[in-house]
This record gives sequence, C-alpha cells and structure tokens, in this order.
Amino acid sequence: MTVAGLQLSAPSAHGQGQVLLSSVKSSLFSGAPLRFSLPTSGREPFTRKQLVVFARRLSGLEEAMRIKRERESQQLTPKVKRRPPLRRGRVSPELPVPDHIPRPPYVGSSELPEIASELQIPGSQGIADMRAACELAARVLDSAGKLVRPSITTNEIDKAVHQMIIDAGAYPSPLGYGGFPKSVCTSVNECMCHGIPDSRQLQSGDIINIDVTVYLNGYHGDTSKTFLCGDVSDAIKQLVKVTEECLERGIAVCKDGASFKKIGKRISEHAEKYGYGVVERFVGHGVGTVFHSEPLILHHRNDQSGCMVEGQTFTIEPILTMGSIECKTWPDNWTTLTADGSPAAQFEHTILITRTGAEILTIC
Repeated sequence: MTVAGLQLSAPSAHGQGQVLLSSVKSSLFSGAPLRFSLPTSGREPFTRKQLVVFARRLSGLEEAMRIKRERESQQLTPKVKRRPPLRRGRVSPELPVPDHIPRPPYVGSSELPEIASELQIPGSQGIADMRAACELAARVLDSAGKLVRPSITTNEIDKAVHQMIIDAGAYPSPLGYGGFPKSVCTSVNECMCHGIPDSRQLQSGDIINIDVTVYLNGYHGDTSKTFLCGDVSDAIKQLVKVTEECLERGIAVCKDGASFKKIGKRISEHAEKYGYGVVERFVGHGVGTVFHSEPLILHHRNDQSGCMVEGQTFTIEPILTMGSIECKTWPDNWTTLTADGSPAAQFEHTILITRTGAEILTIC
C-alpha cells in the first residue's frame, strides 16, 4: 500500500485534534479520506509523543492489511509444486504436403508476413468456406486432444495432426509460416504459446495447448485448447478451467456494434477473481483468406478503439498464467515461456460477428 501523504488538521472546537489520511494511490483507502481522532488536553494540540504513538498504530494497520492481502492471494491461487523447467527435445524435419493441395501465399518464404490491414468479412460464399475450414480445424483438434497421454511426444502429435489435415485436402497453416517448421503448435506447462513439437515425452501432470489452423478452399480456420495429461493437480485444473471460461465470457460480449475493448474487460474481470494474470503480448486477430489481419484483439483491460461489424471473422485466444505475465523466447524465435516458469493455459475460437451476437465457427 502506498500512502500519498499525512495531513494534520488544527484542533477542533471540541478539543479533539484530527489526523486526516489521504492516499489517492491506495487500493485500501479509496474514496473519501479516513479520519482518526486523537484525544488532547482542552484546546491544546496533541503532543509529538501522541503523534508517534498514532503513527506506530497506523504502521501496524498497514502491515496487518498487507498480510491479509497476501493470505487472500494465496487462497485464490493455490501453490503448485514446481516442475522441472521445460527443455527442448529433438525437432524432426518438416513433413511433406502433397503437391495437389493448395498452399497459402506465404509458403516458401522464411519472412514473417505483415499483419494485413483489411478486415476479414468473407461474404455469404466465403462464410460457407470459413465454416468448412473451421469445422475441420475443430475436428482435428478434438482428435489431437484424444492422443494426449503420458509418454507420447509432441512430435507424434504433430505427425497425426499433419496427416489428418492433408487427408482432408487441406494445408496445415503453421507449416512454413515465417519459417515455422511444424504443422501444429504444442505448448507445454510454462510455454505460453508457439511451442515447436519435438521428441520430449509428455509427463503425468503436464498440460499442453494444441493450436490447430487449417487452410481449406482459400480460408483459414484457427482454434486451440489446453488439455490435461495424466494426473494434473487441482490448482492447475482450475487455471485451465478459468481460462476456458474467460474465452467464453469474451465471446459473450461480441455482436455487431460492440466495442472491442469489452472483450479484454470481461476476460480480465474473470481472471482477476482467481488471482491469474492475463498475458498482454499475444493477441487475437482477424482471420479469413489471410492467416493474421486487423483487428488485433487485446485480452487485457485496454482503451482499444473500434467496434465489431456484422459478418466479420476473428479469433479470441486469451492466455492466463499463475504468476508473471512477462515472457521469454527461446533462440528458435517461436517458443515463448513465462518469465518465472509459472504454468500458462490458452483457449481459442474463430468467431463470426452477427447482428445479435457471435457464432463460434470452430466447433464440430
């Protein structure tokens, strides 16, 4: 708690000196200032000794409130047994895609594409194609989640996802995007996002986000979900559950004419109830004929301008952490972890804005 200043008033006519505590920065003492009365002898102001006694009492109050806040925070976010830090396994070569399957335009270049400025508003035929792409992405994600178990490697998950996508005549959108070497993102434990599948075996107690995007009939469908592996602690189960609830609450405020900043407000309100952090660095985005476009969807509290438009398609994909929202990225320039090693979870849907709400496209 920060105390801005301590103001002493003159003695009152009733012989009571008053101490006025004003603290515009204090989360505890918000609103009207608190007043404390100190006894004085007649009309004489209180003594230095009395002020010192009062200051000590005030200091004790501050310390008590600090301890109370710490205890409440610990109750909101149960302690999690620290797991060994995530280590890079062996990354196998990228998998081939049959020549007859159409590729997105960025394939073949190692340069990261610019975020497109145009909004993704597919139109009636485009929406039908978007639904097909998103439904395929959802089916692939559901199947990939059923593979999650102790001892399986994320390389094996990537191989299965790749095969399902090309069997459907689609292209795995992450493959070759800015040089990304795999067909799916697999982010384990403290990995916030963009994990590259490798030879590491999943362990009982792990969580893993699987992020699937497919390119079908000229449109991208993008979705992700965090899955539990084996015997996961109750504390981490709660993190995963609340993250999915945050996604649902963000979608619930969407409709034609709604402001984008409502999404971050609603997500933050729910996350804060449990003491979780909302990652600010990674955002949702427009999606359609291009993989990433405006608008960028902020998941934290913000003053983002602009309103949603009927027929528009974009993703919402909040990441919540049990600790720091700061991050660090491995030398591969993709794998991004929480700075303090705390667990992180993410969920994502592609949605279509309607006149009265939002349709979730990535369902099967």
